[in-house]
Order: sequence, then C-alpha cells, then structure tokens
Amino acid sequence: MTPGRDAGGRTSPSYPYSYERTATTADLQRRFEGLAPGAGSGERARVAGRIRTLRTHGKAGFADLQDGTGRIQLFAQADVLGDDLQGFTDLSVGDIVGAEGEIVRTRRGELSVRIESLTLLAPCLRPMPEKFRGVTDVETRYRQRYLDLIFNPEARRVVSARATANATVRAFLEERGFVEVETPLLHPVASGAMARPFVTHHNALDIDLYLRIAPELYLKRLLIGGLERIYELNRSFRNEGVGSRYNPEFTMLEAYEAYVDFEHTMALVEDLVRAVARALDAPAPRCGEETVQLEAPFRRVTMFEAIAEHTGHDLAPAWNAGDSGALRAAAAALGVRLQDSWGPGRVVAEIFEERVEGRLVQPTFVTGYPKEVSPLAKDHRSIPGFTEHADLVIGGVEMAPIYSELNDPEEQRRRFAQQATAAAAGEEDVALPDEDFVEALAYGMPPAGGFGLGLDRLLALLLETGTLREVILFPLLRPDGRRGA
Repeated sequence: MTPGRDAGGRTSPSYPYSYERTATTADLQRRFEGLAPGAGSGERARVAGRIRTLRTHGKAGFADLQDGTGRIQLFAQADVLGDDLQGFTDLSVGDIVGAEGEIVRTRRGELSVRIESLTLLAPCLRPMPEKFRGVTDVETRYRQRYLDLIFNPEARRVVSARATANATVRAFLEERGFVEVETPLLHPVASGAMARPFVTHHNALDIDLYLRIAPELYLKRLLIGGLERIYELNRSFRNEGVGSRYNPEFTMLEAYEAYVDFEHTMALVEDLVRAVARALDAPAPRCGEETVQLEAPFRRVTMFEAIAEHTGHDLAPAWNAGDSGALRAAAAALGVRLQDSWGPGRVVAEIFEERVEGRLVQPTFVTGYPKEVSPLAKDHRSIPGFTEHADLVIGGVEMAPIYSELNDPEEQRRRFAQQATAAAAGEEDVALPDEDFVEALAYGMPPAGGFGLGLDRLLALLLETGTLREVILFPLLRPDGRRGA
C-alpha cells in the first residue's frame, strides 16, 4: 500500500485512478461452484469492492468483499503476505480495496481469494452502520441512500426493478410502432395539467419559465406534425405536496396514438400495466389486506356508479337536473369540504376523490370526468357535461389519466378561458391558457387517444413498498436541521 495516514491513523492510499479487475464476484461464484472444500483452483483473479466484514485469527485474516454483483471472501495468510499482512489488518469495514490472488475454497467451504497483493482504493472515513442491522432509521435511509444501497438488498432490487420496468415499457410501445421522443423541460406556459408549477427565470432572455408539469401539449404538437404514435418517459415537476403518494419530481410515461379514442387507449394501458407486472413477477401484489388481481380484466365504471356504490349517494339525477344545491348537500352529508367558487363538476370530482378513489383497490377504469376538471379531453358521447377522460385507479391510487384528446381549437380556447376564470377566482390547480398550442390546433390535429402513467406509483404498487420514497432514489425531504440539508 502507498504510504500515508488517514484521519484514523491507518495506512491510506493516494486514491489510485483505477484498478484493473479480471472478474466480478458473481463470475467467480459461478465458475468455481464445484471447487471442493480445502482445494485450490490454480487460477488467479483480481477483484475489487467494499469490505463488509473483517476478522483476524493469529497469522490469518478474513474479510467479506462486496461488489455490484455479490460477495466473496478475502483470505489473508502471513506465510503468503509476510510483512504486508499488517496492511490487511489495518483495513476497516467500509474500505474499498482491490485484491489479487488464487481462487481457493477454505476447509469451511467459503470460496475465497487467497490474497497475494492488496490495494486500498478508497478508505471509509466514517463509521459504517452495524453490520447485522444495517441502516434502520427511515430518514437516514432516504437522506443517505448510498448507505441504504450498501446494506439493504431490497433497495438495490428497486433500482433493478425500475430499469426492468423502463425497458419493458419501451419494448411494449416500440413493438406497437410508437416512437420515443423528447420534449422541453422548460416551458413558457405552465399548461398541460392542472397543477402548480415551479417558476424559474432565464437571464439572457429576461423571461420567466416553468419546469414542466406535463409534456402533453408538446406531444400533441408532434401529432399535428404527422407523428402518429409517440411516447416520452419523462421527468415532470409539480410544486405541491410531499408524502407517501407525492413527490415534486416524478417519472411519468405519456403516449399518444392518432385515429383512436379513449376506449382503445384504455385497452392499451391495461395491456401495458400487465406487461410491466409480469416483467417484475408481480401479477398479484398485496395492497393492505387485499391482493390486487392484475391478470383479471380491469373493471370499468362511471364516476356516478362508483360514487353510488361506495357512498350510497346517486348523484346522477341531481347532475342531470342541474341541481347544484343537491350536489353540495351530498358533499356536506359526506363531510367533503368545498370552496364557494367550485362549480358542480368540481363538486362531483371532489366527492369522488375524497370518498371513493381510495376504496378502489382492484384495477378500475373510472370512465368520464366532469368537463370543469378536464379541459383537454373531448366531450363525453353519453354523459352530458362530462369528458372522455378515464382514470385508471389501482390500490386506491390514480395511476393513469386517459383521454379522447380534444382537437377542436375553438372548444380548446373556450376551455382555457374557463380555466383562466377559475385562476382569477383564486383556484391554483388549473390548466393555464396556451395560445401557441391553440394556434397549432388550428392546423388540424387528428383524433387521438393519449395517457399519462405514473411509473413511480405503479412501481410502489408492484413492489409493495407502500410509499413512493422507496422507489425514488433521492426523494425530496424536509431540511435536516442536524446537517443543514
């Protein structure tokens, strides 16, 4: 080892630039699976990774080395290393090392590298968590995710599962002729969804810009341009709550297909969700006390049917009669708080979201949302005042809004004007007018079906984590007074 001392007084390296390893631990475990106890292989290897455990017995020492694929034992002997054995005993749990030597199996049956040379690549200068319990404090796991990944196999499984889900999504859509695209993160208008944006400022142009709340309006511009099947795995941002079901930065899949409606798109989303579940070997995840049956056909109900089923209040007659007072009376009876400025559509949607959505554990398409809360979808063909906007709800959580996309520029302008009026009345979750998008619609957008699937929420369901914070590597947290971050 290179001379020098770290803060603990140990011999430390000069932080080498690289270490040429010849095998991973998984490679060695696989290749030498049949090596007998007490036998040598006659083959040498160079491995590198983090020391997880360390113990010495007289003139011998043992350590468990972990790399990105698994573990192997390091076996140090004084008659091989001579004076360099001190370099091994100077190591600490958590150090990153490179080791070279013969592959052997000890008499106790542990596949090992009998060390002939050892290089300290990066010392661990902080005490590692206790090896058997690992990182047990939940806040620490989220704030210091690197420690969680070192000690918690489940955390590493989530990383692998997300990669599998992303690859499955891409393969599924590309097999059906969809093209992956990229659209801007910085928007001049915060539109495309009903949400509060993050605001920033571009100095050179001296204009305010917004982190995108959804890529919808840019993707629809591509439909206008003649791209008929498109999708984007995107990061979106909403300046809203933080918790088990919300993170201000999140991953969403958004896709559009020309010449279809929301009925076709619901079937596509159902097949996609099932494909991701199968890829993760999670066709029937547990959600509370229930098992979610993703292989069964997804149920379809109207919002009125769902409300009547779960609250006993049939709102359809009052809706059809235009009786806002009766709708508000039903909300009051159910303990749903309303704002005075809300129209009847917002009232119905609020009753559903507050008293029904969380009870829909089995996969359910809620087929139809009031126009008041759905400014970007076509009018419903059979429910007056509603739009062809369906939501897929699983485990009591909204997973995917699905639209028959509105492509009438004058109707879109009227909808935006209604949203602007709501914003002027003090409502924050509105879709702001985007005149450039309306201008684009005037050139003609084909009829289309589209959806946005919250991948973080789907992964939380399929992996049974119970919270988005387990599937987002670095979730946003309140500042930690102990660290100032």
